[in-house]
Amino acid sequence: MTTTKGYLLGTVLMAAVQVAQAQGVIPPAPAASTESPATITVNFSDKVGPYKPIYSWFGYDEANYTTMRNGKALLRELHDLSPVPVHIRAHHLLTSGDGKAELKFSSTNVYREDASGKPIYDFTILDGIFDEYKAAGVRPMVEFGFMPKDLAADLPDRKVPYQVHYPKSTISGASNNPPKDYKKWGDLIRAVTAHLVERYGRDVVSQWYFEVWNEPDINYWHSTAEDYWKLYDYAAANVKAALPTARVGGPATTSPSNQKAYNYLKGFLDHVQSGKSLADGKAIPLDFISFHAKGRPTIIDTRVTMGIKHELDDADRGFFLISQYPKYRNLPIIISEADPEGCAACSSRVNPANNYRNGTLYPAYTATAFKALFDLQDRHKVNLISMLSWSFEFEDKDYFEGFRSLSTNGISKPVLNLFRMLGLMSGTRVATRSDEGVPLDTLLSTGVRDKADVDALATVDVHKAAVLLWNYHDADKTAAATPTTIELTGLPASATRVLIEHFRIDDTHSNAYTVWKAMGSPQQPTTEQYEQLKAQAGLQLLTSPAWMDVTGGKLTLKTELPRQGISLVKITW
Repeated sequence: MTTTKGYLLGTVLMAAVQVAQAQGVIPPAPAASTESPATITVNFSDKVGPYKPIYSWFGYDEANYTTMRNGKALLRELHDLSPVPVHIRAHHLLTSGDGKAELKFSSTNVYREDASGKPIYDFTILDGIFDEYKAAGVRPMVEFGFMPKDLAADLPDRKVPYQVHYPKSTISGASNNPPKDYKKWGDLIRAVTAHLVERYGRDVVSQWYFEVWNEPDINYWHSTAEDYWKLYDYAAANVKAALPTARVGGPATTSPSNQKAYNYLKGFLDHVQSGKSLADGKAIPLDFISFHAKGRPTIIDTRVTMGIKHELDDADRGFFLISQYPKYRNLPIIISEADPEGCAACSSRVNPANNYRNGTLYPAYTATAFKALFDLQDRHKVNLISMLSWSFEFEDKDYFEGFRSLSTNGISKPVLNLFRMLGLMSGTRVATRSDEGVPLDTLLSTGVRDKADVDALATVDVHKAAVLLWNYHDADKTAAATPTTIELTGLPASATRVLIEHFRIDDTHSNAYTVWKAMGSPQQPTTEQYEQLKAQAGLQLLTSPAWMDVTGGKLTLKTELPRQGISLVKITW
């Protein structure tokens, strides 16, 4: 029964809310969604396969950012987002120079020669980088590249300086030439590996991965495929000579959906399978296989439209090829660059469409690709261990300048919060079904061009489970949120009452970019503004945690999932 006093109080409260809304203090309730509702069913008793932390790998061109202020801070944030080791890959660990970072270039000056041609090793800058990895608690993925100035061959058909500065092609210089002496190259690799073992310990370095060069099938390598085989053989033999338990591999080629790159990867595997090293005539070590997978965004009707099908096609073709080698199909596969497109250092000043990297489209794309890569691994029965995101941070650049990065001037971008979500999942992947999901074969053939992909990935572990949800579309355009029902089934008998924590990335949660824009996009934020950005930059809950009753192993949850929004529902008991 409603009393007069209660009615009057309700009327007063309603009037207060209306006034507050008129003043812009409280946003009005959203209109009912016009999108088709989605039902996602999760069966925690239907195990699909292990949840491997393929998310915990990151990389960047500018190795010298490692020891700079925001680089140091970000390394520690990456360490803290994952319960398992985070691996870091960087270019230019052997490149000559003064140790100052530039866009798409760095250096360590680890090698030079005296007047008689005798090698001189200087590990000062390299040690600073690896000491910072150690201090942050992350593991290096040691990429052997690029060619030191005094070791680079003089190519008669390529008269170029050693370093070429961005925005010109930074890989066109002699830093990407083959060595003038392959034995000296091998000696350099042995010396670097031995130094790392001496400084950090045999047991520690044995847990790292050593990759030979980067994308030798394109202009990163100024010679033939056969010369790359030779480069690899000398590097692999000398890594093993210095540390027999080292894990060495390659070839870090580009997109296998390109026939030239596919043939290059195949040629490498055929060479290694031949069993005769060009360095010592012995069997050729290969402890993992690496290649790259990239999407291909385009501009359609003035809007960026992602090309997720291209990244997934790369993975599909690469996995298929590796599965054809019984000797290698169970080796770890490291996709040592897995990204929406190719140029991390090309900001939105270079290409305005790259502003997508600041908002929620980037993490929504990545969530969709994350599940699809697991599905492709399962389809081809191969062993994927890494989906390495070629993204880090760019020091001393404008706020939200549109680089492919995880943070900007120490402020986490929404995509970093996706990786925080992935770090909260563990155990075993379980079966999910969505009536509004896009099938894997459609993702491969056309991407997400018709209806949105409203789908999920779920895991179960001891006394906990998690469901990752997303509402992704290739096109960066607005749409109403999708009413989403989550049917949880197969919960264990011990889970009679569970704690639900619902994390969200959207325009108003876990999103410092929208807060920054609302401030007027300041490039010199005040201390108060900076603290507000930091406060909004982390992973945020959508609602307060709630205890809920489970009946017969089942529980139903409901939410509104915005376009390009991502949720993580964490369940504990």
